[in-house]
Amino acid sequence: MRVGAPGLALAILVLAAGAGPAVAEPAAITATGADLVSVALDGDAMSLRIRDAAQVAREAPGHDPAEFVLGPDGGLAGRIPDRKAFAFLGPPGQPVWSLSAGDTGFPALDTTGVRPGVLDDGMVTLSLRSIDGPGTFTAYRLSSIGRVTALFGSGTNVTRSVQLAAATRTGGVVWAFDAAGDYRLTLAASAGLHSGKTVSAEATYRIRVPTIIPSGQVLPSAAPQQATRPDGHPTAQTFAAPAAEAKPAAEPKPAAMPAAPAARMAAGAVGEGVRQVIADGHVDMGPQLSGDTWTIRIKDDRSSPAVWRETADVVLSIKDNAKITVPAGADFLGRQGDTVWLLPQSQQAGIVWPGWNTQHQSVVSGVKGNVTWTLRGVNGPGRFALFLTGSFGKADVLFDSAKSFPQQLAVPLNTHAHGNWAFTKPGLYRLAVQMSGTTTTGKAVTDTKTLTIAVGDSTDPTAGFGPGSASKGGGEDRGGAGGLPRTGAGWVLSAGAVGMVLVAAGVLLVLLVRRRRAGPADLAVGNE
Repeated sequence: MRVGAPGLALAILVLAAGAGPAVAEPAAITATGADLVSVALDGDAMSLRIRDAAQVAREAPGHDPAEFVLGPDGGLAGRIPDRKAFAFLGPPGQPVWSLSAGDTGFPALDTTGVRPGVLDDGMVTLSLRSIDGPGTFTAYRLSSIGRVTALFGSGTNVTRSVQLAAATRTGGVVWAFDAAGDYRLTLAASAGLHSGKTVSAEATYRIRVPTIIPSGQVLPSAAPQQATRPDGHPTAQTFAAPAAEAKPAAEPKPAAMPAAPAARMAAGAVGEGVRQVIADGHVDMGPQLSGDTWTIRIKDDRSSPAVWRETADVVLSIKDNAKITVPAGADFLGRQGDTVWLLPQSQQAGIVWPGWNTQHQSVVSGVKGNVTWTLRGVNGPGRFALFLTGSFGKADVLFDSAKSFPQQLAVPLNTHAHGNWAFTKPGLYRLAVQMSGTTTTGKAVTDTKTLTIAVGDSTDPTAGFGPGSASKGGGEDRGGAGGLPRTGAGWVLSAGAVGMVLVAAGVLLVLLVRRRRAGPADLAVGNE
């Protein structure tokens, strides 16, 4: 018994340990619209955290990355394209899995919590301290179609660190992995203060990469190819979260940025009558619902809280610093080497960053089903195109002024997305945009507004406030009433009316000529 007692006690301890609470599996967090790395500085204390899209929207502190896992759902699998721009990822055709969920809502690297004035050189260094996993990790940035920049990673073709400017958000970020399995990345942020002291912070990220099964020869853009109806008009497209794994039989769809909290989205006054030329910063176009009155407005995020402005009071100004040359494979923008003005889907300093959203609380709570965004026409000196850039640079065109109107997109509630806005010539452009929906009481509502864009340094943006900038208000469905540019349906109707007037005038002219040619005798005979 004396010999058995210690063994019995040990067995009881083992059983007690086994009966204790199990270690909880880390919660999953989506990378869509998130700040994967959020660096902040409070005095001499630096922190490195991750912020999901909701925390980004309300400017809240983030989480400890070690408490969460990224993946395996929501990413995309594909192969490295045979293009020089992507050579840093590895050999063409190699399978790769991207943490990014699609071609909208790319995550970012954030240093807005660090004031540049307190740093010695205004820069924060982000480094890959260590990696534990079955394959190679690479972080890179998409700036526009076909343009990528390697940031840092564990491969032989990239560096282990990158310099980030303080007080900025580096968007369009992709984290790519070339082998399935669990990864642990230890990242470190550091910066030098004016005092000569170096501050730093470190965090460990957990990423779970699923089996990489590419659905095609290149990583899909997660945007649907634009289908057309028999009449040549595009069918409606839907922005929705993609499936966990791409299925060959199902067409992939772009992911919308997760919704911000309702209270945050409802914040902000409506600015009326104050004209604004916006050449930099974040703005969104979206509907608001008040009773049965449905109105498209511009959400101006340059201030906090945001201000919702009337479209007639806003001109978006695109300066020559937004010019790029058309890369190979972008025939919809023109010939390779041509110049276009491009507002990229990832934010860049000094360039306005327009998007679209259906996140206003009145819309989220008062509408059922999707919101249909219709481009009814474009009036401008050149071609306009709105397109999305996928994780590997592939373009998916959503709107194109070279095609017939109307063109439509179906946008679910609580969506916030950005795309590339391209213009081929300088000058003033007016886009007839319509948004329609159905209220929870079953009432159809719609509004058509004119979105004005001044392109090029040579274009005076204040000219956009002249005739043509105003358009009719919203309310219940009026069959698409509203001011339309000359290339839209409204112009066709006007042309038809003018044609009828010309025909009538021609008939009168012929009668007058005949009457003048008739002599007095003819008139006398006619009077008998």
